[in-house]
Formats: sequence, C-alpha cells, structure tokens
Amino acid sequence: MAEAVADNVPAKAGATGSKPPMFGLAFLQNLSEMTMLRQVGLMVGLAASVAIGFAVVLWSQQPDYKPLYGSLSGMDTKQVMDTLAQADIPYTVEPNSGALLVKSDDLARARIKLAGAGIAQTDGNVGFEILDKDQGLGTSQFMEATRYRRGLEGELARTISSLNNIKAARVHLAIPKSSVFVRDDRKPTASVLVEMYAGRSLEPGQVMAIVNLVATSVPELTKSQVTVVDQKGNLLSDQAENSELTMAGKQFDYTRRMETMLTQRVQNILQPVLGNDRYKAEVSADVDFSAVESTAESFNPDQPALRSEQTTNEQRSSSSGPQGVPGALSNQPPGPATAPQNATAGAAGATGPIAPGQPLLDANGQQIMDPATGQPMLAPYPSDKRNQSTKNFELDRSISHTKQQQGKINRLSVAVVVDDQVKVNPANGESTMVPWTADQLARFTRLVQDAVGFDAARGDSVSVINVPFSTDRGEVIPDIPFYSQPWFWDIVKQAMGVIFILVLVFGVLRPVLNNITNPKGKHADGDVELGGMVGLDGELANDRVSLGGPQSILLPSPSEGYDAQLNAIKSLVAEDPARVAQVVKEWINTDE
Repeated sequence: MAEAVADNVPAKAGATGSKPPMFGLAFLQNLSEMTMLRQVGLMVGLAASVAIGFAVVLWSQQPDYKPLYGSLSGMDTKQVMDTLAQADIPYTVEPNSGALLVKSDDLARARIKLAGAGIAQTDGNVGFEILDKDQGLGTSQFMEATRYRRGLEGELARTISSLNNIKAARVHLAIPKSSVFVRDDRKPTASVLVEMYAGRSLEPGQVMAIVNLVATSVPELTKSQVTVVDQKGNLLSDQAENSELTMAGKQFDYTRRMETMLTQRVQNILQPVLGNDRYKAEVSADVDFSAVESTAESFNPDQPALRSEQTTNEQRSSSSGPQGVPGALSNQPPGPATAPQNATAGAAGATGPIAPGQPLLDANGQQIMDPATGQPMLAPYPSDKRNQSTKNFELDRSISHTKQQQGKINRLSVAVVVDDQVKVNPANGESTMVPWTADQLARFTRLVQDAVGFDAARGDSVSVINVPFSTDRGEVIPDIPFYSQPWFWDIVKQAMGVIFILVLVFGVLRPVLNNITNPKGKHADGDVELGGMVGLDGELANDRVSLGGPQSILLPSPSEGYDAQLNAIKSLVAEDPARVAQVVKEWINTDE
C-alpha cells in the first residue's frame, strides 16, 4: 500500500531537500520573465497606487483651513505673515483668490495676535495727512486746492465708513472757483457712493444724516446739492419724492413701538400669573398725528375797568367890544341917536343893562371902584366857555393759544386670549385642563386695563377670553443632525482615507504581487494533505501539488520516477512528521 501511495504522489526531481526561493527573489525572477510592456504598466500602476494612497492619507490628515479675513486690502501682507510666523501659527495662501488661510482652531488666536501687533484693516482713503507731505517750491495754486479737496474727500469718506451697515464710502466734491462777479457765482455740489454689507440697507434717517454731514462740512453747500448712491446704483437721497413717505414711515414706526411697549406691559403683568406660553396678547393703537393749533379771545362785560380819562375846560374872553359882524350891516352908518323925553326916563334908562366896557354903577348911580387897582370897574365883555371830558373803559379779555401734540392716542384695543388652567389631582397625580372662572377672567381684565392705562372716555376696549390652546401650537426646534456637526466630517474624512488605503492594499497591490510571485498558477491556494491524494489515481499525473507547512514542498509528478517520489516523501517526513503520522493513521483507519 505504501508503494501504491508512493506511485500516486507526484514529486519534482531536484526539489528534494531544497527550500523555496525568498519572496524578493521570486518577485524579481517572475518580473524578469514578463514582457517589457507589461513590466512598465505594472510599475506605473504600482507607483500610481502608492501616490494615490499617500494623497488620500495627507487629505484625511489635512486640517480645516478658514480665511483669516474676508479681504487683506488695506493691510501689509508681509507684516501679517511675519506676525503669524512669530506666533507659530501655520498658514497657507489660497492660489486662486490669494486669501490667507489659517486653521479653524487658530483663527481666533491669529486675529488676537494681529490686533495686539497693531495690524488692522485700513481704507484706501487719503485724508488731511496729504497736507503733511513736503510740497515743491513751484507748486501751483491749483495743486494746493486739489490736495485740499482730496484730503477733505478722504476725511468725509472715513467718517461715513465708520457708520453702521456701511462697509466703505467714497465722496466726490465739486467746488467751483470763487468769482467776484455775482452772475458767475456757482454753488458747490457733492456726491457720495456708499458700499453696504451684504443683506443690509440704510434707513431714510441715516441717509439724511449723511446728507447733513456732507453739507455742513463744505462751505456754502446746501443739502439739496448732495447726492447719495449705493453700490447697486439706487438713488437714496431723493428728498422731494420721499419726504412724505419718510414721514409716513416714521409715524408707522412710532405706532409699532407704542404697541410693542403696551404689549410688553401686558406680558409683564400676566406672565407671573399664567406662566409662559399660556396666553397671547396683542395691542392695537389708533394714534392721531394731525397737528392742530387754535387761538381763542374772550370778553367779560361784567367787569369793566377805567383805562384812561381826559378832561378839557376852555374859556375865552375879549378885552374890547365887538368889532361888528362881517357883512353889510357893519358897513352901514349908525342910526340916529334918541334922547329921553324927560329926566325920569333917563334915570330909568340908567338902571338898564350896562354895555360891556362901561363903568359899573351901583344903585345910587355911583361908579364902583376896584379896591385892588383903585380904578372904576368896567362891565365885562362876553366870553366863551367849553368843558369836555373823555373816559376810556377796558373790558376783561383773555387770549389762549392751544397746539395739540402729535401722536395723541385716540383709542386703544387690547385682545388677550388665555389657555385653560392645569389642575393636578393630588391623589393620582393626573393633570386636567379646567377653564377659568368668570371672576378670574374679570380680575385679569382689570389687570390688563391698569397695565395699558385704560380710559373709557376715549373708547378704549379690553377683551380677555379663555380658549383652550391647540396641542401642536409649539414650534418644534429640530435637533442638529450628527452629520451636520463639524467633528463628524473630520471623522468621515479620516475613515474614508483608511478604507481607501485598505482597498488599495488588499484589492489592488496584494493581488498584483501574488500574481507576480506565483505566475501561471504554479502554486495552488490552500494546503493539500497527503491523504487527500488517495484515490485520485492518475488524475494528478501531470499536476504538481504544493503541501503547505513551515516551508512549501513541491511533490514531483509520477513520471519522474520512484527515487524522486521517495526523496519527496522523506523530505515531507523530516519537515512535518506530525502531519505524516496523521496521514498514516487515516490510512490504517481506512484499511480497517
């Protein structure tokens, strides 16, 4: 039976007692047997695989870089790089955009280092420091005026750029040369270009602030001669067209602020009582922005007051008799004199009226003497007397001038909706929703009325209603998924690098090296035990079987002779006696 087995075991002459060649020698030997084209393709493929593997490893280990600033304009790039190098902060320059990139972990530290070194972004505007430069001896007046205008433009641009929402600004001034002729007098004009940050805009009040800033900085420049334009070409300083809209916008903002303030008052008074998300309150205010001025004047006739009094007394007398009345009668001769017929008649006539200027006679016919002068008293001539009195009285009068304040509240409307209250059963701990009672709602109404300053005279209304809220009213804030976290992509990048290297090694390099080391199927995969060849008869006559073990042993084919087979069996027994014993044991069991 041993002879039969020996006949069926193939062996190779000259392989008895010899060890297989080393891996490196086998690789070089099999590589030398290939054609030149195949050798070149194999080497190029191996080099490309190794290069790709290194690139993937470097990519997976590369840190995340972010731009240090959005733009390095206005900064000394060399100074920035020197400061980062001194602080041991690695950086790189993006080749396409030229942006300076640093690691995301070092971004805050790099900016702090630059700020500590006094490196900050500056605009490209030139201010009044241009006047500090030395000017040539032959500098003309035109160049001096141009430098001053350029410095003024730069200073205005810097001031405007410091405002919020404005990224950069440019100012152009057109200042005409002064003339002594009135007809050639021209006013200066100005135009301002503002560049705003993305997603931001200027309010009308801010535009008017820029217009006033520029107008008051240039002599004889009026606000109507200032034009403000943004980077999109929109005209922002159209005052005549937007004045009414600007006023309407201000009124709208004032109304919204007032409503927000009143709503906040209601929330402050209800939140400690009801809790968060247990009520909703809204306030609507009717505000009157009309300007009304009134003047009233009233009199009280029951309280007169003497304001002024004027009295005139006039008396005129003449020392000579009348000279006659102008006219025809005074030019006629006097009439004939008549003498009394008797003495009694003359005496009686003497007692009659005495002509003016004639001596006065007493009852005895004697002249009356003036004791002061000792001269006879004469009858007085006729005199004129006039008395005039003027009194001015002033009545009680009051004048009032009233101007109503704009933004007066005409009416307030407050609406509050309250959710049901939660009652907890102390026995089992269950919570139930119970509506509020009418008394409780009335107390809430009084609280809201006092909070907003309720005035029934102007028609204010406050409504507090109890309605159960919907269960799905709350806004669900979704959790940030793990794949959106920054650390996740770092791990994924490293895992992809490891997987790619494993696929490259075990899927590409290992099969290629095995193919080079074992060309044309000289070695079979796996181990073939000696007992497995029993019963194969002549099926392995032309095959070479490899027995696995510490060292691979190639069994010769049956056609190589008995000695070669015997030497192969001896080598097998010497190399692995345990396996041979196992084979013999299986043979004995099979014979039994």
